[in-house]
Amino acid sequence: MSNTKKKFDKKGARGMDEIAKGIFAPIYPVIAENLIRRFGITKGTCIDLGSGPATLSISVAQQSDLSVIGLDYSDDMHEAASRNIKDAGLSDRIRLLCGDVHAMPLDDNSADLIISRGSMFFWDDIHTAFREIYRVLKQGGKTYIGGGFGNKELRDEISATMIKKNPDWREFNRKNISPENVERFRTMLDKIGVPEYDIILGDEGFWIVISKTQPGALA
Repeated sequence: MSNTKKKFDKKGARGMDEIAKGIFAPIYPVIAENLIRRFGITKGTCIDLGSGPATLSISVAQQSDLSVIGLDYSDDMHEAASRNIKDAGLSDRIRLLCGDVHAMPLDDNSADLIISRGSMFFWDDIHTAFREIYRVLKQGGKTYIGGGFGNKELRDEISATMIKKNPDWREFNRKNISPENVERFRTMLDKIGVPEYDIILGDEGFWIVISKTQPGALA
């Protein structure tokens, strides 16, 4: 079992749920609005990788007609997500799936949109994970995978709060969105042969946008 998987036991899941519904609560509707406005994808299937307590899944479902699959390996996280989805009245629109991004229990070419916030920085093997993402993405589909706070105002406000709570958070966040880390992901995408992608790096965060123009998986 990886260190990532050890982290999110019942206590870890409860802590993430509290942060997502507390300090981080304002960012999810903004991130959902950003990605829906950018792509115009409002119908079909959306997969939220490392969906955690389903806060981003909920925001996407509330702002679109997408059916959302929240993929996470943690049963404890799914317990929190189930409560949040039920409270939002979205049990018919969001389905939870236990699985690993490195070997997703999903069909080829089955997702119109694949999203994830904050999860990819913890994946054990980004090469394998992004091969899987490309496999599952439909022709004409898009990804919005990375990390950020939606806009500059929220980034500055939440960063200040998090640094007060834990001064080490500043360096942790800096490393995630550093030029070196951006280049690490860019090199990976080139190495596995993703034919068309963009990297967003700015006020809305660091996001990888893959555009799948042909069906199928990478060679």
